[in-house]
Amino acid sequence: APDPVNQPMIRHWAAAMEDRNPVYIDPAFAAASRFGGIVAPPLMLQTWTMATPKISGIAARGGAPTEMTENPLSSLDEAGFIATLATNSEFEILRYLRLGEVISGTMVIESVSDKKQTRLGPGHFITWVTTYRDEQGAVVGRQTFRILKFKPDLEALLK
Repeated sequence: APDPVNQPMIRHWAAAMEDRNPVYIDPAFAAASRFGGIVAPPLMLQTWTMATPKISGIAARGGAPTEMTENPLSSLDEAGFIATLATNSEFEILRYLRLGEVISGTMVIESVSDKKQTRLGPGHFITWVTTYRDEQGAVVGRQTFRILKFKPDLEALLK
């Protein structure tokens, strides 16, 4: 993660989500809770490992916020499956994160489907799992993320 779990980011997230849970934003309340201090909202898990986006050239990278030296999905792009649609994301949270923790994530491609015909055009569903760990290497959560990489059917899209 570029930064440790911190109060300003938690405060911004809680405000954006209109989540007024005091264990996220009220130090006195959180200290008296079962947590003994401020904790991060569980679904912020992915947030802590997001790289700072590089805005220059983002359109040329297909919206990717960072430059990748090796993209495991480039063979699909080369085969014409150039469009990407996020389909779903699932989290498994093992524990709350505390202020000051530094999180890391390891991503593994779990599956690539056979070619499917969709309303958007033919494509493949790709699923990857990111495992998040604390500084001691203990797993704190997992995220399963699925996208559709497809060849846009422009006629169908315009209907």
